[in-house]
Amino acid sequence: MSEAPLLYAALTLVIALTFGLLPIFSSMKDQQDRLKTFTAIAAGIIIASAMLVVIPEGYELATSQDAHGEEELAGSLALVLLEVHHGDINATQAVEEVEALLGGHDEAHDAEHDDAGHEEGEETLEEALLHTIEEYEAGDINATQAVDEFGASLEAHAHEDGDDAHAHEDEASMLLIGGALLAGFVFMLVLEGSGIGHAVHEEHHDHGDEHGHGHVHHNDSGWMVVLGLTLHSATDGLAIGAAAATGHLALTATVALAVLIHKAPAAFSLGVFSMHERAERNDSIRDVAVFSLATPVMMLLAFFALADLDTHVIGLAMLFSAGTFLYVATVDTLPDIHNMETGRRALFHVLIGVVGLALVLMGADAAGLIEHAH
Repeated sequence: MSEAPLLYAALTLVIALTFGLLPIFSSMKDQQDRLKTFTAIAAGIIIASAMLVVIPEGYELATSQDAHGEEELAGSLALVLLEVHHGDINATQAVEEVEALLGGHDEAHDAEHDDAGHEEGEETLEEALLHTIEEYEAGDINATQAVDEFGASLEAHAHEDGDDAHAHEDEASMLLIGGALLAGFVFMLVLEGSGIGHAVHEEHHDHGDEHGHGHVHHNDSGWMVVLGLTLHSATDGLAIGAAAATGHLALTATVALAVLIHKAPAAFSLGVFSMHERAERNDSIRDVAVFSLATPVMMLLAFFALADLDTHVIGLAMLFSAGTFLYVATVDTLPDIHNMETGRRALFHVLIGVVGLALVLMGADAAGLIEHAH
């Protein structure tokens, strides 16, 4: 699975460098109308990605029970019972197979000590099976009775999962889940309010007095804006890295697609902005390089840091990233949408992005290509 993050890291680096350096080494910096169109469509895609993919999957992961071991055991036990039902194995062989699933005779003999701290009715599936094997080995029940108890334990486990679903949501804390989403949005808002800007789309084309005012000056020759864009680029990496940590390729690909499409106009805007703010071309190249490296570096750090953590932590990281997605997408487009001359056109392009990604997701889901991160 580690190949996927490396591939996405390479793609984001190449795309950001390519589009960031284009205005520095070509005359494409003057094609502002195309950039605005591309930016609006990309904003629509990233909004749809946040609403349709990142937030739902992040919520599901954040409320997960992290009971993969129990679920795998339940699935394996169900297969053993199915073999007995079909006559492929007898009851004695079934007991031996279940014993093997649990780690052998030593586990069964240790069950008495493991169960000492649990009250009746609080047994896990593994503990219930170990208790049945202990009874079988003590001669209290025969193999057929043991198999019947295995089936009863599996059924009870399934019912407990259903009964505990709502209780677990309360444990997960809806406030924490909403807080992660809000934190991402507020994080970008605080950066912007502190002068560590993100939105340069409405600034670099003002040099031509398109909106009736002159050059927008930034503190310390614009390095704060470059820092803000770089920090946002890092949150993009967090989103892809968190998705990759779930181990689900379709989810990772969808999040990466939204980031990659948005990366192009963001890098281009930075290139244009830096060209106006920096006296030397090499300084502009450095700005683009730092921005371009932020996403792949953060992506790999997030992937390796989150891969071994509980799934609810991964979910919270995804929700934080979704908050940054929503902020960036709206900030990229609101100035144009609020402008009487460009509002309808900007809105149309945003809707193209939203509808386009929605159709892609619907088609992928219908084709069975989307696997949710349970």
